[in-house]
Amino acid sequence: MSHDDELQRKADEFLGIFRKGADFTKELLRENERLRRQILSVEERQTNAAQSDVEWDKLREELIDRIRGLEEEKRDVLERLRAVEEENRQFAARYVEVEEENNNLANLYISSFQLHSTLNLSEVLKIVLEIVINLVGAERFAIYVADEKTRQLQPVACEGDELASFPVVAIGEGRIGEAVDTGDTWCGEPGGERPPGEPLVCIPLRLEDRPIGAIAIYSLLQQKAGFTPLDHELFTLLAGHAATAIFAAQLYGLSERKLNTIQGFIDLLTK
Repeated sequence: MSHDDELQRKADEFLGIFRKGADFTKELLRENERLRRQILSVEERQTNAAQSDVEWDKLREELIDRIRGLEEEKRDVLERLRAVEEENRQFAARYVEVEEENNNLANLYISSFQLHSTLNLSEVLKIVLEIVINLVGAERFAIYVADEKTRQLQPVACEGDELASFPVVAIGEGRIGEAVDTGDTWCGEPGGERPPGEPLVCIPLRLEDRPIGAIAIYSLLQQKAGFTPLDHELFTLLAGHAATAIFAAQLYGLSERKLNTIQGFIDLLTK
């Protein structure tokens, strides 16, 4: 770009700015003229009203009507403002709920992955304990494993009490046994009355028609006031994943013992 072109560009920019300033000045002058005429009109009406009682009454009624109209507009604006504020509070509360649900679902996904990442039964039970504590919010609970020969549910892991404090339960008897026998999750009211020794929640662990065990929750953490729809979904997901993980770990442990027995027998024959 030559020096003359640069000067021409700067001159055009200056003229453009000058034109905008001129247009703005004209607009201000027009607005000033309109306001001046309006002030003159109001002053004229006030002068006429001061000289005539009829005009004064007319002006006063107009002002009163205008004030009433402004008050109604104010009420409408305040009502809309309150409605918007309430809607904002609802959105904020819902956002917190959705954020919490997303966190729980993410934690559930991670926990489910951990459940199926090991075939060690003790590790599986430890992961189930952590899920029930952190995601369900249970304070005192036990994990039961079914014995197919005796058809009894043996407590194998717990939290909040000694393992010996949780009774052995026969499948089909009592709240826990009935839940495992039918496959239906039992969930009571956290603040409701319950017979002594009856769990608040019983989650049956079944693999198709085969009883695997149960999770019996007797009390919740202090900050857990009740159950949400997400908790009930968690019960369903936990029942399926925990049952599969425990059954797979049991099969793996059994196969390992049999393999060791066979290997020991082979070693004995080959000596």
